[in-house]
Amino acid sequence: MGKISQVQAPPKVFERSTAAIARPSSSIILVSTSNQVLLLQRVPTSTAFPSAHVFPGGNISPEQDGAVPPPEDPSCHLDSRAYRLAALRECFEESGILLARTKASNEMMQLSDEQLSSARIAVHSHGRSFTAWLDELGAVADTENLIPFTRWLTPTNLTPRYTTQMYVYFLPLPSNAVGGGPSWAVSGETPAVSRGNGILIRSHPTSDGGIEHSSARFLSPRTWLKQADAGKILLIPPQYVLLHLLSRYFQSGPEDDIVRDVGCLQRERDAFMTFLDSAQPSWRDKCISPYTLRSLNGDRAIVGLDKPGLELKGSGRMGDSEMALLVRFDKIGGSTVLIVGSRAELLSLEGGPAVSKMQKL
Repeated sequence: MGKISQVQAPPKVFERSTAAIARPSSSIILVSTSNQVLLLQRVPTSTAFPSAHVFPGGNISPEQDGAVPPPEDPSCHLDSRAYRLAALRECFEESGILLARTKASNEMMQLSDEQLSSARIAVHSHGRSFTAWLDELGAVADTENLIPFTRWLTPTNLTPRYTTQMYVYFLPLPSNAVGGGPSWAVSGETPAVSRGNGILIRSHPTSDGGIEHSSARFLSPRTWLKQADAGKILLIPPQYVLLHLLSRYFQSGPEDDIVRDVGCLQRERDAFMTFLDSAQPSWRDKCISPYTLRSLNGDRAIVGLDKPGLELKGSGRMGDSEMALLVRFDKIGGSTVLIVGSRAELLSLEGGPAVSKMQKL
């Protein structure tokens, strides 16, 4: 399901320009047992995306995760073990949720709150190797169940720049009701301890104490989008676009007072997995570097998602040619997504009332 992509790196090597180097990083879209998505709010003093709500993730640490080729090498921008380890390590550091399995039984690793807390601090401070710590416990990071879901390259006019591999990870549903049985239902907040495949999984997120994040919470994709549209939270374009795509399949959450059995939750997950391979290239392999297609009146623009970025120009990698964004730019280079829609429809608009009345797809 989540094996490392077999997309081959092209032989062409990118010649570095004056653009900032894209730092290798990865993020996890962590889906709860009620098909909610975890977002963390970054602290206002953060050097990257201050106060924004983001997926757990961060930069690759060669010492912790392993090395990747330099950014001018196209293979730097492919899914690999280093990206996967970084995503799992950062998720643990930032939310306290450990996604690891025992070597003996392949079950999700169970540890006490005290064990998790002390290890989280040690790994975050680089006082302990994440993989070495797991090895001592007889466990391994659950890299196999990470599902690639696009790569994003920061546009060259912004700094800092990242080449970010996105993944989806599904916390396991209760095994006693998978298949549609009504004997188990999800309601209320995602529990601190949830039962999956017959074992207990600690799945309650916590912030890192204000070091990088001030809050951590699971909500449905639609609820997160509604909060962003109302100006209650800040979502940067990759988060907004991916939540928009997820909202097609994970349509509501316990916060909507809707109770769904596990069969319904599994069908939502199955439909999403079918969607991943419905496009060409697959959503597993799309590489997106947003750029301005057309400037509109004032501070708005239509943004394309079909190009893979400067480092991958001429490589054969592609983004998505059917979708585009209407965004509003601020004076310091930030942007707010107003509409995710059809590229053809957005390009047919000239701005003004027609844009503001266009329905989101």
